[in-house]
Amino acid sequence: MLLIKNGLVKTMAGPTIPHGSVLIGDDGRIAAVGPELMAPAGCTVVDAGGRLVTPGCVDAHCHVGVDDECMGWEGEDYNEMSDPVTPHLRAIDAIYPQDEGFALALQGGVTSACTGPGSANVVGGTFAAIKLSGDRVDDMIIKDPAAMKCAFGENPKRIYGQGRKASPVSRMGTAALLRELLFRTRRYIEDKEAGKTPAFDMKLEAMIPVLKGEIPLKCHVHRADDILTAVRIGNEFGVKVTLDHCTDGNIIAHHLAEEGKPCFVGPSLGGKTKIELMSKSFTTPGVLSRAGVKVSIITDAPVIPLQYLPLCAALACKAGLDEEEAWRAITINPAVSTGIGDRVGSLEPGKDGDVVIWTDDPMHEVGAEAFVTVVNGKIVYRK
Repeated sequence: MLLIKNGLVKTMAGPTIPHGSVLIGDDGRIAAVGPELMAPAGCTVVDAGGRLVTPGCVDAHCHVGVDDECMGWEGEDYNEMSDPVTPHLRAIDAIYPQDEGFALALQGGVTSACTGPGSANVVGGTFAAIKLSGDRVDDMIIKDPAAMKCAFGENPKRIYGQGRKASPVSRMGTAALLRELLFRTRRYIEDKEAGKTPAFDMKLEAMIPVLKGEIPLKCHVHRADDILTAVRIGNEFGVKVTLDHCTDGNIIAHHLAEEGKPCFVGPSLGGKTKIELMSKSFTTPGVLSRAGVKVSIITDAPVIPLQYLPLCAALACKAGLDEEEAWRAITINPAVSTGIGDRVGSLEPGKDGDVVIWTDDPMHEVGAEAFVTVVNGKIVYRK
């Protein structure tokens, strides 16, 4: 057992607890949260010394382990650029837990992430939600599959339309390929349920959880029209969608609030490296949040390394996002929006023992990082 005591405990499930404690059981799950809990016999005790204590941070969209930080082309396993439609690819077959991005994330207070294929393809394959501590991906999985990646806008056009003369070469082509896949999957499901035993199709099998509402389409969208095309197609087929990147979300915030789709905003740090990013701004999370949208802040790691997720939240806070919402945007919001809110994102009895004791409050101090990071009740980093 592990008891963290004497902390300023921000639970993300209720009021902040001064002189608070978090007790984690032998099963790696939180047993109790409250003021001044007593340590059971044989329990390891960590004194937070009055420091801020929060749930481990969660990134709802990155490519950690699939696009390794230091390995050049050899580590670039996040895009299968041989076919624009590859829903049968699985992130778990490319995740490399020995990538240094995992250890740096833990040092930065990030304990869980949804990681998977890039945005070269119209449909790229499945994301997995994983813990960032471990040496074998099979033991790190929280949810797999967690989402089906698809992409709109510049990237599929650039990869397949420039020189290759393959579809898509336009936004219309991208939408048509996705619609065709959804139509075919719907018919495939109908045939199977009617006992017609259609010929096995691995791509369509991979899409069944999307059509059945078990996982969302994880939509790479920057420009306003692409965001709303993703919403349109999702509504047309009755499937769940998340709006990832959502760069122009600030100019259509009222529409997104009406639609009620989760928005994952980022990467907002760094340059505007392509046309779609011309409106990139740290003000976007605040505009969306005030409109009533459930907002998560993302790094798109390794575009922004995972350890800087709290910094991105702080910069959004400085640009107008409410401080409590900034914390929600890197803890409970991404956990709920990626379907793992029953496990992580807040400090509550029954949830996984993923806890961070901070050196300083990262919303106020540049350079704040983890003093102690705990995953599944085990200390995995100590400053």
